[in-house]
Amino acid sequence: MANPLYANYGPRDFDKFDCLKLSLVLYAMLAFVLRGYLVWLMSVTNMRDRVSILQLAYPQTSLFYLSLLAGAIGLFVVLLICLRKPNGPAWVKKCWPYTRLLLIGALLFDLSVNLVGYFYWQLQSTEWLVAEIGIIVLLIGLAYRNQRFSINLQEFPTPLEKPTKTK
Repeated sequence: MANPLYANYGPRDFDKFDCLKLSLVLYAMLAFVLRGYLVWLMSVTNMRDRVSILQLAYPQTSLFYLSLLAGAIGLFVVLLICLRKPNGPAWVKKCWPYTRLLLIGALLFDLSVNLVGYFYWQLQSTEWLVAEIGIIVLLIGLAYRNQRFSINLQEFPTPLEKPTKTK
């Protein structure tokens, strides 16, 4: 009997290990958490002026470094995704169900960094702060409401049996 959790998914929704492909919500959360690293990569690849993009996004260098710290949690989640395969390390299998909590913790840490930037250094605009709060609330809501994300956290790839040859 088929599992009712998978009733809305077709064959294209599964990867080569018969696990549901990772949710777009997971990738959206990662992109938002890792935006400090994305800005840093854009500034490094800009040959004309390597600092202008960085200063535009992060006028206070402390905000940039704290954003990288929040993004480090996102890098850890990227590592979990890369190592999430059959016969992967045991610690990955143990950490995988907590991926949602790790990302939410990173989002909340990032928000606290921007709150400090707004109230302490007066660097962030009110509009950006409200937009960031809205984005974070939306992402957290989606992380808990998205069925695919919940299934992703329950699954872990296992080795598939090789088909036996019949004569």
